[in-house]
Amino acid sequence: MKRPFWIEQALFGDGDLAPALQGEARADLCIVGGGFTGLWTAIQTKQQAPHLDIVILESDLCGAGASGRNGGCLLTWSAKYLTLRRLFGEAEAVRLVKASEAAVGHIESFCRTHGIDAELRMDGTLYTATSTAQIGTMAQVMKALEEQGIRSYFELPPQEVARRSGSARNLAGVYSPYAATVHPGKLVRGLRRVALQMGIRIHERTPMTRFEAGTPVVAYTPSGSVCAGKLVLAMNAWMAHAFPQFERSIAIVSSDMVITERCPELLGASGLADGVSVLDSRTFVYYYRSTPDGRLMLGKGGNTFAWRGRIAPVFDQRSPYEEQLTHALREFFPALSKTPITASWNGPSDRSVTGFPFFGRYEGQPNVFYGFGYSGNGVGPSYMGGQILSSLTLGLDNDWTRSPLTQGPLGQFPPEPLRYVGSIVVRNAIRRKERAEDEGRQPWPVDRMLSKLANAAGKADKA
Repeated sequence: MKRPFWIEQALFGDGDLAPALQGEARADLCIVGGGFTGLWTAIQTKQQAPHLDIVILESDLCGAGASGRNGGCLLTWSAKYLTLRRLFGEAEAVRLVKASEAAVGHIESFCRTHGIDAELRMDGTLYTATSTAQIGTMAQVMKALEEQGIRSYFELPPQEVARRSGSARNLAGVYSPYAATVHPGKLVRGLRRVALQMGIRIHERTPMTRFEAGTPVVAYTPSGSVCAGKLVLAMNAWMAHAFPQFERSIAIVSSDMVITERCPELLGASGLADGVSVLDSRTFVYYYRSTPDGRLMLGKGGNTFAWRGRIAPVFDQRSPYEEQLTHALREFFPALSKTPITASWNGPSDRSVTGFPFFGRYEGQPNVFYGFGYSGNGVGPSYMGGQILSSLTLGLDNDWTRSPLTQGPLGQFPPEPLRYVGSIVVRNAIRRKERAEDEGRQPWPVDRMLSKLANAAGKADKA
């Protein structure tokens, strides 16, 4: 099977395969899922309690899921401050914004300390407007943050936005230094290496088939079992299929990406010279960034929707939207119109009703925990997911265990077929609305109304 671009690249330098579980094993903590959330949880738990015996069960290879196939944009929650405040109150919203900004620095520091060459570049992010209708959408968020003494964003003159983003399509924008870009495949494989060095046992190609609650809890696999004091379910988009009670807690939707051949001279000439990530202000944003070896990656969310939370085969194939994405890339960068596309791919994004992940105890069990629903922004916040889940498993009383994020899903999507049909109707309304705005036309009122139903899906709150 051909792997998505990032993870394929990472495996060239680290093709190690941990043995599948055979027979019965015992552990203090068993974590199901070897992506960012599972690995950060294991590492942070081990850092705080080195004596604990921790086992990770991964159904494929560590990083083969969403962790190794995203855009590698390490972002924060500051652009969603208004939603955080509405959901959780001012004090918790401020705390979570500050924690999400701190997470960027923590990840960078961890990579430096442990020699993880994840191509991490702390060059910030630009939220831009690619149509006049998008101009000023961040003003309300910036004002609310500044009232709390948080200076996350700085407005730049239009010419500076065009220069720093490398594209004249960006008409206006704001910059935040609290962001980075990273090679997600190399990051997740680096975390795997560190986890193994810490004595955490990993079993790849070992899916959990079921578990028996109790004290201890037993996780069963095709060829064995793990008897553990505590169990963490860190399967993200795969949770809804594995556990039907979460079917309506998330909507699975693809994010699709293309990446070019190396073209450092052309990128340099355009002005895109560093690792800044650029996101426009659509509901399903266009996002792009360069790589240190001189490629350009561009992606867009909100394309393929899954039925009843099932991970469809399309998520493991080239993107069905490759042509549209290539066209968009060349609209942003006309100088790259003849640069070949190296690869396209997509991956499942687990979108919650709120746009934020949620955590909790599985069906009230005292020793089974879960966390998922990152909604397309998990590279940075999964570090916070590790902080929450490690705190829960260790039985700590701290800001993380007291956070309303640990109260489970805050809302549900409608049942099928309403969710699926509704998702397609709203997605198409958003596309018509944004096409009209791109062309300088007034969108239909019904499209504007329907588009508001998906505000939680955006990377930033709308003014």
